[in-house]
Amino acid sequence: MSAPFLDMRRITKTFPGVIALRSVDFSCYKGEVHGLVGENGAGKSTLVKILAGAYRADAGEVYLDGTLRHFDTPRDARRAGIGIIYQEFTLVPTMSVADNIYLGRETVRHGLVDHRRMRREAQAILDRLGCNIDARQMVGQLSVAQQQIVEIAKALSLDARLIIMDEPSATLGGKELDRLFEIMRSLRSSGVTLIYISHRLAEIFEVCDRVTVLKDGELVGTRSVVNTNEAELVRMMVGRQLADVFPSPGVRDGRKIVLRVRNLCCGSLVKD
Repeated sequence: MSAPFLDMRRITKTFPGVIALRSVDFSCYKGEVHGLVGENGAGKSTLVKILAGAYRADAGEVYLDGTLRHFDTPRDARRAGIGIIYQEFTLVPTMSVADNIYLGRETVRHGLVDHRRMRREAQAILDRLGCNIDARQMVGQLSVAQQQIVEIAKALSLDARLIIMDEPSATLGGKELDRLFEIMRSLRSSGVTLIYISHRLAEIFEVCDRVTVLKDGELVGTRSVVNTNEAELVRMMVGRQLADVFPSPGVRDGRKIVLRVRNLCCGSLVKD
């Protein structure tokens, strides 16, 4: 197998009174969708924020395409081809799609913003994603799913080679989620590497190639999705078997019943 496109080694990060990450190793290959899972507080967001330049690691090394890199700011990460899409979108509703995509790095011609070129290039990216979005449209008029596509387009406009998606399905469902997965598969086939954070394990098996589990700021392990299952991932995430996490509701322990309600009525709200 070829060398990893992304190789994070022995990453450590502490906050006052908390060890958020303890010597974590994490790697991805080019053109891979890599799932990152763990309970709240496991260290997922901290790890990707270090990669995106939002946090600085206390120790450890980050190699991108075989080169040791240091990302002191988000701009450093963007220049290296790393894009991140947070749960909370960073779009301005009162601006057009094109203006949002190029916000802060507008194309200038003869000292003036070249809106025509920006719209043309933004539309080309949106068309590449196969979505029916007009680059001239105001972002505030778009659905949540469409706004997420604009965030992806923004990352691609930076020539992103690695895109991090932090809980993208939290506000999506049904056909919108299916469309997101189609876009992710298309990006993967074009050689873009994606890191996909989610609490929904079914999605990991739907779209990811491999999955890494963090627990209490430490690496538990990495698995190929074809060689694992939800029960094993849950055990890795919480340290217990699935049956222990979700015990059968029909099991009785023999204790005395302390409350019993029968034939309770409350107008039209509750009856018997």
